[in-house]
Amino acid sequence: MSDTISGLGRGTFPGLAPLRGKWGWIVALGVVYVIAGAIALGSIVSATVVSVFVVGIMMIVAGVAEVINAFQVKAWGWFLFWLSLGILYIVGGFLVFQNPLLTAAGLTLLLGVVLVISGLVRIFLGFTMKQGTPWGGVVLSGVITLLLGGIILLHWPVSSLWTLGIFLGVDLVFAGASWIGVGLGLRRAIPA
Repeated sequence: MSDTISGLGRGTFPGLAPLRGKWGWIVALGVVYVIAGAIALGSIVSATVVSVFVVGIMMIVAGVAEVINAFQVKAWGWFLFWLSLGILYIVGGFLVFQNPLLTAAGLTLLLGVVLVISGLVRIFLGFTMKQGTPWGGVVLSGVITLLLGGIILLHWPVSSLWTLGIFLGVDLVFAGASWIGVGLGLRRAIPA
C-alpha cells in the first residue's frame, strides 16, 4: 500500500493528488473508527443491538424505496408485486425494532451457516487448485472460516449476544487502522 501511496508524488495516481492536502482528516477519520471499534468491543451486547438496529433502518429505507418504485413503474403490471415487497421490508424493519435480540439470533444463525458453507467451499476449491497455484492459503482460509462458523453455531443462540458486536468492533478497528495508514501514506507523499 505504501508503494501505491508513494507513487502519488510521482503522478502515478493523479486522481488522488487532491487528497494529499487532506491527509490529516483521513487520519482523524481512522482514529474515530478505531475509537468506535474499541467502544463496540468494550460493550459487545450493545454493539450487537446497534448493528441490528442498523439492519432494521436499512430495511425500512429499502422498503420505502420499493414502495416509491412501485408507484413509478405501475404501468409495467408489477405494481402489486413491488408494493408488497416494499411493505414487507418496512414491516420487517419495524419488527427488528420490536425484538432486536431475536433478530440478532436469526442473523447470527444465518451468519454461522454461511461461514460454514463458505469454509467448506474454500477448502474444496483449494484442494482442486493444487496444480501450480498457492492452494494452501485458500485451504487455510477455508479451515479458519469453517471453524469460526462452527464456533458460532455450537454456541448458538448464546453466541447471538456477542457475535455481531465483535464483528462490528473488529471491522471498525481494522477499517480505522487502514484509514490511518492511508492518511500517513498520503502525508509521506507530499513533496518537500
